[in-house]
Amino acid sequence: MSPVRLSQWRTGLAVVAVRAVNGVSRRAGRGAGTVAGGNAGLGIDPHLLERLARGREIALISGTNGKTTTTAMVTRGWGVPVATNGTGANMPAGHVAALVASRAPHAALECDERWLPEVVDQLAPRVVVLLNLSRDQLDRAAEVRRLAERWREVLGTGEFVVVANASDPLVAYAAGTAPHVHWCAAPTTWTLDARSCPACTRELMSGPEGWRCSCGFAQPPAASYLEEGDAVVRGTPVPLALGLPGRVNRGNALLALAALSELGIEPSAAAPRLAALREVEGRYGVTEIGGQPVRLLLAKNPAGFAAQLEDQAQGSGPLWIAINDGVADGRDPSWLYDVPFEQIRGRPVWCLGSRRLDLATRLWYGGVEATVVEGALPRHDGVIDVLANYTAFQDLRRGVVAP
Repeated sequence: MSPVRLSQWRTGLAVVAVRAVNGVSRRAGRGAGTVAGGNAGLGIDPHLLERLARGREIALISGTNGKTTTTAMVTRGWGVPVATNGTGANMPAGHVAALVASRAPHAALECDERWLPEVVDQLAPRVVVLLNLSRDQLDRAAEVRRLAERWREVLGTGEFVVVANASDPLVAYAAGTAPHVHWCAAPTTWTLDARSCPACTRELMSGPEGWRCSCGFAQPPAASYLEEGDAVVRGTPVPLALGLPGRVNRGNALLALAALSELGIEPSAAAPRLAALREVEGRYGVTEIGGQPVRLLLAKNPAGFAAQLEDQAQGSGPLWIAINDGVADGRDPSWLYDVPFEQIRGRPVWCLGSRRLDLATRLWYGGVEATVVEGALPRHDGVIDVLANYTAFQDLRRGVVAP
């Protein structure tokens, strides 16, 4: 058999394996049926991802927070059939599963920030969207400045368009070597991971034009930005009426519209499609847990909590917060002391999850009234917001409350 035929045979066998293993995984109730099959396929053909990507127009979305939501926005806004890893399986196995599951010529794929350099090389995307960089699971993940350096190396060699959040100094540094950049000014509530200049380590300063450093490194002028109720994409105002709440989602929508514009989609046509999006993989959706109607909100690190607490600070009713320490969460909960819980003083908080005592202690130091849930869940009138980190969110979505 010729090398070409052998390669084609191996790829075909790998695709069959992906479908078969994922089908068995779903029927056995062992998850969404993505990662297991993807790993099986890559085991048979290590070049499977690259081969599945050929001939497709791909948007790759990465960052510490907001990947799943922004990917859903790009997928919805495209207005055509799109292959996507909507369940959040954002490493190569999940990308393989998404591309095997759909033959669509377009793909919107979220990518774990640590895998971005490798995946960019294999997927050859048309657009790479960079949302933000902040600390996340430092007990097993690289420090964010190292990630920014790795991004910077790979982004300087590609012909793709980088849609980058100019408001985040680490993203601006990473995208600074890219030959084609569409800069966006998306609002951010978190600056503690970029207080010093990524280029020289001097202190960053804020001014009317954004952040800057005495070394000359400064916030790039934005081609797209938010202005009152509009997203302004390359000078064209687009009304932005979202079904998803919060300032952070307006920023996600801005980056999604900018990415779609680089893919040839008119923002004015895409924006109404984004408005119809009201839930993303359980996020912002209303469900019932123990007879109590709740709205589930994911917040898995200091930056994510800061964004959610900005909205919660406007309320006054009871709030549930659930913190676990599973492998996917990070085993060290000390990051709770970087979260600005002081914003919700005056709101009664119920603490759930395997790290509920750590959470209650942090809230006590912040002057927040906290009750540790040890048995039956509390009951309240109306729908209660629940902030939960990753595995706690998944538990609550299934109606399970960790002991």
